[in-house]
Amino acid sequence: MLTAASLSKNEERRMTTDMVGQLAPGFTLTSDDGTVFDSSSLDGTWRLVFFYAKDGSPTCKRGCLTFKEQHDLFVSAGCNVVGIGQDSAERHREFKDAFSGGLPFPLLSDPDRSVAKSYNVPLYLGRFPAKSSFLIGPDNTVHYVYDWLFRPRRHVAKILADLTSVTGGDA
Repeated sequence: MLTAASLSKNEERRMTTDMVGQLAPGFTLTSDDGTVFDSSSLDGTWRLVFFYAKDGSPTCKRGCLTFKEQHDLFVSAGCNVVGIGQDSAERHREFKDAFSGGLPFPLLSDPDRSVAKSYNVPLYLGRFPAKSSFLIGPDNTVHYVYDWLFRPRRHVAKILADLTSVTGGDA
């Protein structure tokens, strides 16, 4: 089994960036509201799928808050936002509810990392999930891959710039 502990930084980065130009893997996961979310419901639309490490961790909190703050810009460009983490759907709901006004996008539970693995999202030091985002087009092709580590605001700004360049700013 490959782990980030056995990979160089360039190899880790390549694991996710190899997805560019590939069809995005489909998935069905439980959402924070307890419903089943099927990624095929977003077929034909732009969407951003982001993976984060842990509900409540400072970096993940900042990342989700930044996606929340810029959510209207994603929507105006015709892009849906979906977050995926290993925690349970119930824990996602508690995390989401801790934000003033909640979060305007679903958080999906991937407890065994099956979806993260299908997107080649590595584990750092063999146990910490990478924070990665995938901008997927209406044709279900991965157009851009991002690693956000400790700079969520810069991360979201880069995604919005790329999204604007491919959509012209609107759907």
